[in-house]
This record gives sequence, structure tokens and C-alpha cells, in this order.
Amino acid sequence: MSDSEQTQNQKPSSKRFRKDKPWDTDDIDHWKIEDFKREDIVAPFAEESTFSTLFPKYREVYLKEVWPHVTKVLEKHGIACELNLIEGRMTVKTTRKTFDPYIILKSRDMIKLLARSVPFQHAMKVLDDGVACDVIKIGNIVRNKEQFVKRRQRLLGPNGSTLKAIELLTKCYVMVQGNTVSALGPYKGLKDLRRLVLDCMHNIHPLIHIKTLMIKRELAKDPNLANENWSRYLPQYKKKNVKSKKVEKPKKKKEYTPFPPLQQPSKLDRQLESGEYFLKKAQKEEKSK
Repeated sequence: MSDSEQTQNQKPSSKRFRKDKPWDTDDIDHWKIEDFKREDIVAPFAEESTFSTLFPKYREVYLKEVWPHVTKVLEKHGIACELNLIEGRMTVKTTRKTFDPYIILKSRDMIKLLARSVPFQHAMKVLDDGVACDVIKIGNIVRNKEQFVKRRQRLLGPNGSTLKAIELLTKCYVMVQGNTVSALGPYKGLKDLRRLVLDCMHNIHPLIHIKTLMIKRELAKDPNLANENWSRYLPQYKKKNVKSKKVEKPKKKKEYTPFPPLQQPSKLDRQLESGEYFLKKAQKEEKSK
């Protein structure tokens, strides 16, 4: 039996017929997104793609100031844009000059972020490769308005310190506005951020996630722990349902009387007392009218 047949028999049945790939070395980054250049496109697109986003009234003034810069940035990628102040709508669409098929989706994300109060300087970064965005809806998670405001404030922290820590650990830009949390950054950071925000609205403090992310960052620096399970290093928190004691109002004691209450007069007794009992039927009907 030859060496190749021996090695083939040693492999598990699922990988027996797989061939070796000498060109696939460890130094190749399979997750890297290659740049899409103008030379890669052979012909213009067959159909026009359009995306529209509504924006609130308070964003009208800012968008009017920034729109020339938005147009200039999108023109480089061959995307046409339109700002309709009457309908409160932003529109992006492909043109004959568009060469990147995915840039229209990136442009849609940019106008979505602009509508959610993200400054233009940050929103334009979503057009780069490796940068994505996520708009997390938090308005329908908590019913009580006061509770919702308190939990949303936890994301910001005192003087915005919690938000700064979240941005440093996730490498994402975060904007908390109204009923949404808008974020843009790498995919891994956005995944951690979404979990943190939703757990915060479900009454799990952001500091718990911040501690976990800090430990993960330190563990990632050690190459010996790259292929190990990190669960034993991460903090484990048990949910404690501590019920708050209700403040009991002091009850007023009634005066004690040894005798039972007097019997209340019946309907017949009241009629006899008022003389209504002795009236005739016709007189009773007139009185009731």
C-alpha cells in the first residue's frame, strides 16, 4: 500500500476525498474585502436602484446646510441624491456612472444615519469597506416612560463616560437619539453593541458588558489562549429578584362600641313615616312623574 493510500485511510470519512490546497497558507486573510475598482465593471447597470428615507422636521436645517457635501461625496461613487424638504424625504439612486454594485446600499445606510441625527462627518464613513451601520430600535421594549428614560440614560452614564467606554471597547461610533440607538463601525463591534443595548433596556446594566469586553480584549492579546474556551475567565452574574418592601400606610382604628349597630328602617317603614303608604294609586303615579 502506498503512502497516499495510508494517509487517505487515516482521514475521517467526511474528509477522505478532500485534496490538499498548497496555495491556501495561514498568512492569507480570508475575511479581507478586496477593493472594487472602476476597471472591474464591464458595462453599466441594466436597471436603476432607488432608496428613500424620511427625516424628522428638526433635521431639516442641518440637512439643508450639509447637503452640498453629501452630493459631492456620493458623486465620487456615481450616485445621485435628492433632498425633498416639502415631503421630508432623502433619496439616493444609481446612475450610468455607478461602477460599484454595493455602493447603493452603503448610500442608503448613510442617509438613514443622517435622518437619525448622526453628524455628516461620521455618517460618510459608512461608505468605506469594513464599516457597517446598525439602527437599534429601543422604543417598544419598555412600556413605562420614566423607566425607559432611566434605562436609556444608563447608556450615556454621568457626563457621557459610559458611552465613551462603549465606543472605545466596540470601536464604534454611537448616537443615542429618541427611540433609537444608531451605530457605525466594524461588524464584530456592532454585534457586541447590539447585545449591550438590548440587555440595558431589559434591565441589565451596561457596566456588566463593559467588564466582559475589557477581559476579552486582554485575553485576545495572549496567543496561548487563542484556541481555548474563555468562559471560565469571564464574570458570571446571577439575576437576583429582590422585591422592594411596600410602605404600609398606618390604618386608623375605629372606635370600639360594645353594642351592635341599630337596625336600618325598611322601605315600608319609610313610606309609613312619610305618609306615602296611604296615598291612592293615581296619586302615587303623579308623584313619581
